[in-house]
Amino acid sequence: MRIQPLPPLQCLVAFEASVRHASFTRAAVELNLTQSAISRQVQQLEAFLRRPLFFREYRSLRLTPAGERYALEVHRLLGYCAEATFEVMKRHGDQELTVACSSGVASLWLTQRLPLFHLRHPDIRLRLLVRDALAAMTPAEFDVGLYYLRPPVPTDYSVRRLFDEEVFPVCSPDYLGGRRLQVEDLRGETLLFLDDGQRQWMSWPEWFGCHGLSFARGQPLLSANHYPQLVQLALLSQGVVLGWRYMIDEYLRDGRLLRVTDASASHGGGYFALTPNERMQNQASRLFSRWLWEQAREQLAG
Repeated sequence: MRIQPLPPLQCLVAFEASVRHASFTRAAVELNLTQSAISRQVQQLEAFLRRPLFFREYRSLRLTPAGERYALEVHRLLGYCAEATFEVMKRHGDQELTVACSSGVASLWLTQRLPLFHLRHPDIRLRLLVRDALAAMTPAEFDVGLYYLRPPVPTDYSVRRLFDEEVFPVCSPDYLGGRRLQVEDLRGETLLFLDDGQRQWMSWPEWFGCHGLSFARGQPLLSANHYPQLVQLALLSQGVVLGWRYMIDEYLRDGRLLRVTDASASHGGGYFALTPNERMQNQASRLFSRWLWEQAREQLAG
């Protein structure tokens, strides 16, 4: 029996991403399409269904009642499809491992440590999946994740906190010539700004707010949408960047970056090792999770 009616798959994917982000623009970034392409695909889906799925509001999207019901089923069914596809594609065995993390965690912390894991477990075939938004992934895509999270942590995963959050401004020794600043003095410096509406990471306005200060209008800014690039700009003496303790410890130890002030802030978040609840852990994932915990304990002890 033919299964019908079925809309085009790409329209369902565009709709599901737009629902999660409440934005065609951010859905387009995730799916590597243009905003207009996402909008057209959602319109095509609405035409197929003969009813609107979104209320288009200024700079935001809101689901219609029909859209709310449809979104729940589409998200569930696409998740099942992705999991089934992954299980068919993946070569099963105790030596297969997919590790997911953000670009910041990958470039600043994990990548430099992976040779140590490979040296200890040379038979494990490890695939590193770098994706900044955990919400943009399904549990079927990876075995172990390493992500910064604010509370509450997602219920789809078993989590283990590795590091607590501590955020403070840093810059190269040349940028301030070794000077230390008060928090209010930072509003006169070039701030390296993370331009990413989907991130959970603390922003400069939030950091100033933790110290009872507003973010100054006209503040000199240099922005990028990936945190590792901001760190590189700080190393090149282009401004002050917010640094996350443990992620930038290496730069602080060797003197390439210095704390600008003693002040720090936290949202109560931290870095967590995650394993999907619906996936059976194989030997490789158990070994990697144990190794992550050992690496974290060693860094904390140091």
